[in-house]
Amino acid sequence: MAGKLNTLSIKRITKPGNYCDGGALYLRVAPSGAKSWCYRFKKRDPLTGKDKQTWLGLGSLELVTLAEARARCLELRRLLRQGGDPLGAERARRAGHAGGRAFAEVMALYIDAHKAGWRSEKHGRQWQTSLELHAARLLPLSVAAIDTSAVLAVLRPLWNEKTETASRLRGRIENVIAFATARGWRVGENPARWRGHLDRLLLAKAKVAAVEHHPAVPWQDIGAVMARLAESKGTAARCLQFAILTAARSGEARGARWNEIDLDAGLWTVPASRMKAGREHRVPLSAPALAILAEMLPLKRRPDGLVFPGGRPGALLSDVALSKALRAAGGGDATVHGMRSSFRDWCAEATAYPREIAEAALAHSNPDKTEAAYLRGDALDKRRLLMAAWGEHCLRSPDATAAIVPLRRA
Repeated sequence: MAGKLNTLSIKRITKPGNYCDGGALYLRVAPSGAKSWCYRFKKRDPLTGKDKQTWLGLGSLELVTLAEARARCLELRRLLRQGGDPLGAERARRAGHAGGRAFAEVMALYIDAHKAGWRSEKHGRQWQTSLELHAARLLPLSVAAIDTSAVLAVLRPLWNEKTETASRLRGRIENVIAFATARGWRVGENPARWRGHLDRLLLAKAKVAAVEHHPAVPWQDIGAVMARLAESKGTAARCLQFAILTAARSGEARGARWNEIDLDAGLWTVPASRMKAGREHRVPLSAPALAILAEMLPLKRRPDGLVFPGGRPGALLSDVALSKALRAAGGGDATVHGMRSSFRDWCAEATAYPREIAEAALAHSNPDKTEAAYLRGDALDKRRLLMAAWGEHCLRSPDATAAIVPLRRA
């Protein structure tokens, strides 16, 4: 039974010898006082045909924690049960790239096999860049030899400071290793899996740090921001107004094209390839949003051209340009993405529209799978009324007695 040792008992052990933790894991104390971990197993001697007791070192106590030693020992025991060679696997791990395909090679093959199903080429580049940057020490290793300690060595330096980055990285490592297992290039459990494995060794994301929300403009102050944007010249200010009026993400608004928009029907259909959830999203356009489009119409050069073109032909506006426009309009430290939170707060606090209508307007996926199964439509008619009310609110002066401000100064 594993778990006989603990941090306190390990500190108290000073006499040379082998101390069993259970599960074939031992703490070895040398005459010099140095402590290390060992895995004891029986290996068939090819000459005699008899089982021979074998000791396999797993690293010193200074470098390998008790939890890591237990995890590595469990991996080797499973490998042995499956007919593998623990000694050979450990030698391959230490040799780095010996004994099979390198992680970098398998990573490239995985990306090539899956890129057709990803939303964009950018997603594939992000995959490769994150692994090359943060998991560089894994790239030359044999994928068959990568174990829990190797994965933890990559994740631990990031886990507390860049938890979201580390979490994505873990998932990508897990997928590459699972790909290698499916292709027969390694055996045994996946050392990067979370449930029932790394969740015992690392804190859950929610416990590492509080979720950081994008700073937002209070919904009561949206009118003042929109009024200042109306006074601003330039495409970035118009694009930001459009993004606010449609509750769209920055990239969706900046990438809007004329062939996505039906001015007569007052409808903007964002293709699945440009949506975060990978699903087509229909956006009802309020009168103020249509007025923005009418203002941009003279700049239309092609049926599929950008509605809000950047400085160079065919180039999108940058997210930085919209951020600067927001700051200039008195947005303070609010982010462009935070304006979606302003819309959501307004829906909850100033309207009686159901939650699912507001979430549909934001193109959020319904986490309740049962509810989602019954709500198959996108509630376009109800959302049209919601966005019309939002448009009126956005153009309302912060002074309750003031009139509606114009989109642009006369």
